[in-house]
Amino acid sequence: MTLYYRPLVEEQGSHVLAGGWCRFSKVEVLSRYGSAELISADEVPKDILYRLTSVRSDLGTSTSTSTKARPQVMGILNTTPDSFSDGGQFDSRANARAHAARLMQEGADIIDIGGESTRPGADAVALEEEIARTKPAILDVRQVSSVPLSIDTRKAPVAAAALDAGVDWINDVSSLSFDSEMAGVAARSGAPLCLMHAPSDPKTMQQNAQYQDVLLDVYDYLAARVDFALSKGVLWHNIIVDPGIGFGKTLEHNLALLRGLALFHGLGCPVLLGASRKRFIGTISGAGKAQDRMAGSVAVALAGAGQGAQILRVHDVRETVQALKVWAAVRG
Repeated sequence: MTLYYRPLVEEQGSHVLAGGWCRFSKVEVLSRYGSAELISADEVPKDILYRLTSVRSDLGTSTSTSTKARPQVMGILNTTPDSFSDGGQFDSRANARAHAARLMQEGADIIDIGGESTRPGADAVALEEEIARTKPAILDVRQVSSVPLSIDTRKAPVAAAALDAGVDWINDVSSLSFDSEMAGVAARSGAPLCLMHAPSDPKTMQQNAQYQDVLLDVYDYLAARVDFALSKGVLWHNIIVDPGIGFGKTLEHNLALLRGLALFHGLGCPVLLGASRKRFIGTISGAGKAQDRMAGSVAVALAGAGQGAQILRVHDVRETVQALKVWAAVRG
């Protein structure tokens, strides 16, 4: 029987979570066939405890994702006409360049550049079009800054073109399942690689969102994709995991993942949380328009930080950075 170990974050815990700012002394042991059990962290198997506590890689940035007093903030630059929150705002080269400059000024540690919307119901974008949307933005940012850049794509040729243009990370929402060549591109480049959970293609992922246990199902999926990436030559210290908030999930699924987020540290990889402006925030708060969900997005970001998430992917960089600074100061 497979057991799962979720550290319970507390202020004065005996163990440091993922080498970062959170601590824990107790762990909730979960299984698919019995009740949860609470144990001391010292009772956790040594290999699991090592994965829960080890310092994470710096992922090519100037500061470790673990030893900072707060998560790194990944600003979003969508060069698409149809993204759910800001579609059409930054699909011209001038607007994309200006937005990237604004994200850097506001304190983004990383900028994630995407040319294909992965919102629920989105249509696929032709390969050439996706490169044409993203490559100019990458080149423009690289001319003025060395800030780490990520390419948000499922396609190996897009990732390769982006790496050639100066991108540092690959953010694959399909976890290497869409394009059989993507693993090779990631392995050969040595670039950090984010593996995200999504049950199916964006076009259909919300049509039948069902899980036996969403927290454990997503954990098992990501564990399998990490193993697959390793088998293809991607190095462990380059892998990031993302539970895929809003991708093929209901409100209840999203909340279960957020409440149990610390479980994913058991994979031994940095955890990325991308919940910014998503529909579940509007459902809870009553904010129908994505642009009106900034406050709720910051609340989710702080909840993620409180469970040790090392990277927060957000639209509202200035507000998130400000909130994290105050949150870190209050924590002491």
